[in-house]
Amino acid sequence: MSHNIKNVTVIGSGTMGNGICHVFAQCGFNVHMMDIKQEALDKAIATIGKNMDRQISKGGLTEEQKQAALGNITTFTDLAAAVKNVDLVVEAATENIDLKCKLFKDLDAHAPEHCILATNTSSISLTRIGSVTKRPGKVIGMHFMNPVPVMKLVEIINGYATDPEVTDVIFKLSEELGKQPCIVNDYPGFISNRILMPLINEAVLALQEGVAGVQQIDTIMKLGMAHPMGPLQLADFIGLDTCYSIMNVLHMGFGNQKYAPATLLANMVQAGYLGVKSGEGFYKYTPGSKEAVVSPRLRHIK
Repeated sequence: MSHNIKNVTVIGSGTMGNGICHVFAQCGFNVHMMDIKQEALDKAIATIGKNMDRQISKGGLTEEQKQAALGNITTFTDLAAAVKNVDLVVEAATENIDLKCKLFKDLDAHAPEHCILATNTSSISLTRIGSVTKRPGKVIGMHFMNPVPVMKLVEIINGYATDPEVTDVIFKLSEELGKQPCIVNDYPGFISNRILMPLINEAVLALQEGVAGVQQIDTIMKLGMAHPMGPLQLADFIGLDTCYSIMNVLHMGFGNQKYAPATLLANMVQAGYLGVKSGEGFYKYTPGSKEAVVSPRLRHIK
């Protein structure tokens, strides 16, 4: 290895957390997966196993490699125990600034002095997160994309105080994971969401104003702009609550009205229509069906 990172803790076992664990474990790292509930950890291990079975069916992994990778993962419900004697922590908890700041204070108190503290945040300031620790030079962003085992990008975010040596270590580590790292600086939304979220928000505004219907908007962007998925379907996949939260981060961070979340997006989030995770957003999702059916609530918009 081009660095001394061998033991990694991932905080959070949800969609992003278990995907990050999957990739590190498959690449031979000792992984500590930490969550506050053992049931969540058990579910995550089952999910990782199923996703590895999918890789096996496609010829990308063997049963022996799967068992070896699963053997690299140990679960924890106690944060102090999870980060003892590790070289890197990757935090993948809920996208909430207060929660992340509290977590990083705790991580800073319990992790070894040499340990790098990374966050998978998609929009929250790295400089702000680093400022609550005594090691801001060792705080960095590792923004993986969903689904983590499949998507090749890692957006590496430098906080204002991040040491260049730490950036270099995380860049090389990301390559070792089979990813394509891209380094960006700490401004609201970084690059990925600074460009993507206003695109999604503009699609919601076009729908809200009756310029076109859900399927028309998505079809135009797929067939006309070569996007693999339309912006409204992508918003459902990301989670409308997440899109709304990131638009608010951009709006507050830049103080520019062009980043204000669409009223329709705000209303859908308020009403609990969050996309795939709730079963309905711009489309309605039926278990077992792969067909994209426009939400009945939005069919009147043509």
